[in-house]
Formats: sequence, C-alpha cells, structure tokens
Amino acid sequence: MPTPQPRRTPGPRGEPFAVLDPATGEVFDEAPDQRPDELDAIVGRAHDAWRDWRADPVARTTALFAAADAVEAAGADLAPLLTREQGKPLAESYAEIARAAARLRYFAELDPVPQPIADGRPVRAEVRWRPLGPVAAIVPWNFPLQLASAKFAPALAAGNTMVLKPSPFTPLATRLLGSVLSAALPQDVLTIVTGREPLGARLASHPGIRHVTFTGSIATGRAVARGAAASLARVTLELGGNDAAILLEDVDVERIADRLFWAAFRNCGQVCMAVKRVYAPDRLYSQVVEALAERAKTVVVGPGLDPGSQLGPVCNAPQLARVERCTAQALADGARAVAGGHRLEGPGYFFAPTILADVPSGSPVVTEEQFGPVLPVLPYGRLDEAVEAANDTGFGLGGSVWGTDLDRAEAVAGRLECGTAWINHHAELSLAQPFAGIKDSGVGVAGGPWGLYGNLRPFVVHRPEEA
Repeated sequence: MPTPQPRRTPGPRGEPFAVLDPATGEVFDEAPDQRPDELDAIVGRAHDAWRDWRADPVARTTALFAAADAVEAAGADLAPLLTREQGKPLAESYAEIARAAARLRYFAELDPVPQPIADGRPVRAEVRWRPLGPVAAIVPWNFPLQLASAKFAPALAAGNTMVLKPSPFTPLATRLLGSVLSAALPQDVLTIVTGREPLGARLASHPGIRHVTFTGSIATGRAVARGAAASLARVTLELGGNDAAILLEDVDVERIADRLFWAAFRNCGQVCMAVKRVYAPDRLYSQVVEALAERAKTVVVGPGLDPGSQLGPVCNAPQLARVERCTAQALADGARAVAGGHRLEGPGYFFAPTILADVPSGSPVVTEEQFGPVLPVLPYGRLDEAVEAANDTGFGLGGSVWGTDLDRAEAVAGRLECGTAWINHHAELSLAQPFAGIKDSGVGVAGGPWGLYGNLRPFVVHRPEEA
C-alpha cells in the first residue's frame, strides 16, 4: 500500500541531521532539524485545530478508528524503517506497530463519565470533563512508535491536539507514522517535529502547551518539569526503572528461566520496566546463574532485519558506551562475566548478552539503570534481605516475585516499593491498566482510563433544584 504523504510540512526547517543504522554504525538517512523558533507557529496551529477537534466526540472516535486502520495497513513500510533506525528484530517492530493500532482503538472507545455529586444540598452538581488544549510529547528511542501512541492516543481521544518530538536517534519511523496518520486525522491535530536540542527544551517550556508528557531519563525529566513549570503546564513523566526480580526458595528454575531471561533481554535490555537485577536464594544461586548464562550464550545476536536474529544491537553509540562502562566497572569491582561481558567484534553497536555473578551490591550495574543486555544476579540468605535490597533504590517502576506458592509470592510482591508488581512474569501490561512509577521513576499515570483522565480537567456545573 502506498504510504500517504503529509498534507503540509510545518514550515521551513534547518539543515537535516544524520540518522545511523545501529547494525552498521553508518549513516543511512537524514531527518529535518526543526528550528526551535518555529514552534510558535506550530503550537499556534495546534491551538487553532483544537477548537474543532474538541467539539465533536463522534468525529474524533471515527477518526481514531480510521487512524488505527491506517497504521496497520502501513506496517510493511513502518516496520523495516523502525528496525533500521532502532535495531530491534523485525518481528518486534511489527509488534510495536500492532500495539500502536490497538491503543488507538482502545482509547477511541473510552468516554469520560460525568459524575454527579450528592452532598445533601438542594443543588444538582455534576463533574464533567474538558480537554486541556495543545499537548507536547517527547518520546525516547527504545520504543518510538509504541510510546508515541501511548501519548497521542489518550490525548487525542480526550479532545486535545498534540505536538510530538521523537528522539533524534529514531526520528524516521515516527515521521512516517505522522504521514500515515495525516490521512485519517484533521490537519494540525497531530504534528511531528524532529530535531536536536534545544528543540525539546523549547517545546516543554512553550507557553502555548498545557500538558507535557515525557519518557526518558531522570535528569532530563527534571529539566522538562522545570521548563513546564514556567507556564504551569501539567506534566506526566515516566523516568525509567531498575526493576528487581526476587526468586523464592520454591522456584522451579528451569521452568521460569526462559521467561526471566527475556524479561531482562527483550529489545536488547532497552526497556524501562525490564528486569535489571535478579536476587536468588543462596541454595539456588549457581543454578540460576548457569540457567541464565546458558540462554545468553545461545541467543542469536545480529541485525534486526536478519530473520534469524533474536537480539539486535544497542540502539546508539552513547548507550553502548554506557553499557560498556557499567560492565567494565562491575568486572573491576570483582564480578564474573559468566556469559558475555564485552562488545562483539565487527561493525555496529553489538554487545554480547551478559550475565554477571558475584557482583558487589554497590556496583553501578546494580544501583543504576544499565539499559542494555547486561544482567547482574545477586545471592541472598534471608528473604527480608532480598526485599530490602530490591527496595533500596531511588527507582520505583516495577518488580517481580517468582515461585510456586502463589499466595506467598503475592505477599512478597506486596512488599515491593514500585508501581507494578508481577508474579512469575514481568513487564507485561494490558492497555486497560494504569502504568506509573513511584520515587524517581515518575510523576502521573499513563494507561487505561487513568491515561484518558490525565488528559482532561474537571468542569463542575451547579444547578439549583428550583429556579
């Protein structure tokens, strides 16, 4: 199916910037570098489009369903481009596109529900819901299309318009997605801008933006919050995690090893809610380490466009350097690389899937978010020690407990300081559930009805019983 072209570009742009293929490390295309001073006109057009978009819920629903159909129809164009710039296996790119379409349909079917207030007074009061206005979204490079849809689907369904900026590492598939959506959405309801800093900072602090939603690092999230505070815009921040998996004494190691491995290594470990630390009881420690190492040694690593590849490269050179530093520091601290522990030879940003044993608890690979194909496994003697270690972090996104006694596992999961806890699996979310972190992992809630209401404000109407 031919890919629809944008009906209008946002205006004159600066010089384009290079986009690299992480499987080769070489430039394969370029993207426009939007000038920050062009945002005034772009946000102004988003505000003008908001007037009609917010006024007709039926038309919005129809448009969002058409947008979902258009995304699915364009999968054969979107998926290879996403893999080319991000690195993930092609099947995962197709899954990301399917998720984006499903999210559009999910939010298209949600309606904010008016809520009557009964407080004993002779007045009928009702809470209704109104959209906020133009919304800004800043999206990272690990799941460019999925996270973009997680932001624009609820925002548009609520009656807002959006200006969305993808990462400069992965701008191309998002630009193509914007072109695809332009066939179903009214002009200027969703605008994609690409570019390097200070474009994101200028967008987050723009006085015409009423809500800023951001996924990325804690440091950048704090900067986004400071920028949004200038205009008192609402913020939703998802700022990463350092999720722990606690294995109980009764766990069946071989039964859960595949699930545990992929909960840590999917998308080359570049998942905010991936398992990033494993705590195993002393009695099972060697068995857990060997089971994970066996899988790390046999997984097929290669370019995402190769049908046989199970893991692709790290997405970009700065992130690869971070993974290398964290691993080298762990080894210097006395850890053992039972599998991997090094960059792979040849072109591209490939790092061997790595299982680390005997890691000191204070090593950065344990205390920080490594965000790559590296997993430390730590032993524990008493369960209370494992729970305390799991919670001893500034992050609070997710966590999991693994065992055969589900009641006991659930009781332990209830002690984890995080937004979501899983039992015998990890990092699985339905479209209908909320997703939020605590502590430094974020502000606000995404997903489900909570994500819709996060893009609305209450409007209260009081009416007396008698004139």
